Amino acid sequence: MIGKNHIEVLKQLIGQENVKNDKPHRLAYSYDATREHFKPDVVVFPKDEEDVSKVLRYCNEHKIPVVPRGAGSGFTGGALPVSGGVVLAVEKYMNKILEIDTKNMVAVVQPGVLNKELQREVEKLGLFYPPDPASQEYSTLGGNVAENAGGMRAAKYGITKDYVMALRAVLPNGDIIRAGKKTIKDVAGYNIAGILIASEGTLAVITEITLKLLSKPKRTKTAMGVFHTVTQAMNAVYKSLAGGANPVAMEFLDNLTIRAVEEKFHKGLPTEAGAILISDIDGNVEEEINYQIELLRKYFKENGCSEFRVAKDEKEAADIWFARRNASQSITIYGSKKINEDVTVPRSELPKYLEEVDKISKKYNVKIPCFGHTGDGNVHTNVMVDGSDPKQVEIGYKAIEEIFKMTIEIGGTLSGEHGIGLSKAPFMKLAFTPQELNLFRAIKKAFDPNNILNPGKMGL
Repeated sequence: MIGKNHIEVLKQLIGQENVKNDKPHRLAYSYDATREHFKPDVVVFPKDEEDVSKVLRYCNEHKIPVVPRGAGSGFTGGALPVSGGVVLAVEKYMNKILEIDTKNMVAVVQPGVLNKELQREVEKLGLFYPPDPASQEYSTLGGNVAENAGGMRAAKYGITKDYVMALRAVLPNGDIIRAGKKTIKDVAGYNIAGILIASEGTLAVITEITLKLLSKPKRTKTAMGVFHTVTQAMNAVYKSLAGGANPVAMEFLDNLTIRAVEEKFHKGLPTEAGAILISDIDGNVEEEINYQIELLRKYFKENGCSEFRVAKDEKEAADIWFARRNASQSITIYGSKKINEDVTVPRSELPKYLEEVDKISKKYNVKIPCFGHTGDGNVHTNVMVDGSDPKQVEIGYKAIEEIFKMTIEIGGTLSGEHGIGLSKAPFMKLAFTPQELNLFRAIKKAFDPNNILNPGKMGL
């Protein structure tokens, strides 16, 4: 608990109206999408980079914890103030698109800009910002950078790190730095921007982001394949990509997910199917798109696809995508608590991964519906339990630990887009050697020797 004198100083530094320690503010900023909660002592709303610097400089001098926060939409507790202290919320003021440079095809934004807002604005100019996390309507670009967010278009276009050209950030001691340039090539010095991406707010507070833009593709087609087994579908994923297919997205739903969506929404889905693959192809030339669609058809059929459908128009495409976009809310029919993990494995290991998940599901007698971004090997694995039953919850977490161990054994990683935060921190020792973890801690200490910035996260 920080003293009232510290709160009064913060008010003097950035304005009384921008420092809140009343119960409603402290409660509102104690949650994120994990549904866990830790109350901060105070919430501050910096107006600009200079305010961020003032707050960090003071808090560093007095060893007061500071947790940077965008929209609080994270699934791993990255924005939770586990040690109390200050929540530094950027969404109120630092939410402007500063520049859209059509000549150099970059956008310069503040961290509180919503992902979807940037997408809409650049598309008005014929440009395109590809990273599209499921939370794009409400997640901030600062949070996307801090977590290295992905999305459905990652199969073709990559993830947030592939579009960050430069950052401005404030170090825990209040110093302001710039990492990277607008230039396409830049090999001078260490890649500090690369270190800050996915650092989950533990090293610095991002205050400005320069993002690469692309030319917006003129056409898109959607296709869906139905498979008897999930193994057939997973084989179709990596074999079609290895065979030259280049889809924007390659998403899948397993049988449990298909049945849940159908029970909830009655969309006429094939509930007997082992899996469904949904794919988008985009481009500027109709012939190339049609060629790509035929590649998918070929490899899907060769790997057991019983039905291959191409959407005739946007409405039919939206109908096909409905199941994937509503998968997460649908699977709650299997349990009141969803232990949702976003592990990623090499694409060739997808069949083995899902076979092993099925074994773990039977071993612990829990339902584990899976869906997600198989075009990049990222599977949302959901252990469903009764949240009111402590024994069930305990069993659920045992199943998750076994899934993590298996994931690492086949060359995968703990997270593809949600980050580590608080909830996955205990499993870092599974994924990294003691020497690697010590290196992470040394980097953290170099940036933040007093450990004030988002302490307790990532197992550091």
